Amino acid sequence: MTVNGRSVSAEVETRFLLVDFLRHRLRLTGTHVGCAHGACGACTILLDDRPARSCLVFAVQADGATIRTIESLAQDDRLSPLQEEFRNHHALQCGYCTPGMLMAATALLAETPDPTETQIKEYMAGNLCRCTGYQPIVRAVKATAARRPK
Repeated sequence: MTVNGRSVSAEVETRFLLVDFLRHRLRLTGTHVGCAHGACGACTILLDDRPARSCLVFAVQADGATIRTIESLAQDDRLSPLQEEFRNHHALQCGYCTPGMLMAATALLAETPDPTETQIKEYMAGNLCRCTGYQPIVRAVKATAARRPK
C-alpha cells in the first residue's frame, strides 16, 4: 500500500485492523481510536480518496490501496488551509475528533469544492464531536472553500 505518498509493505495477521497498523506499525498516531465500532469517526482516513473508518478495515484489505492520514495534510511544517481554518474558527477543543474531522472535510472539499452548509453537515454527520457544537467546524470548512480560487 501507499501511505502518505510512501510505499509500505508488511506482513500482518488477517484480523489486524488498519488503524492498529497505522498507529503501531507505522507510528502514525494522528489517527485516533475512539469507539472502535465505526460510530464516532475519530479514526477516519482517506482510503483511495474516500473517507473510511480505519477501525472497521483490516490492514490486508488495504493491499494495493492509497491511504492518507492526518499526517499528510501539513506540508513543510506548514498547516494546510483546512487546518488553518480549523484553528482560526476554533473548530477544535480537546482535539480528539479533529483528525477524523479534517480527513472527512478533506474528502468533502475534493468532491464538492464549494459545499453548502447543509452539504457540510450531511457529509460530516458521521464524525462525532463532544466539545465544539459543530458550528465552528462548519464555518471552518466554508472558510476553506472560500479561500480557493474560483
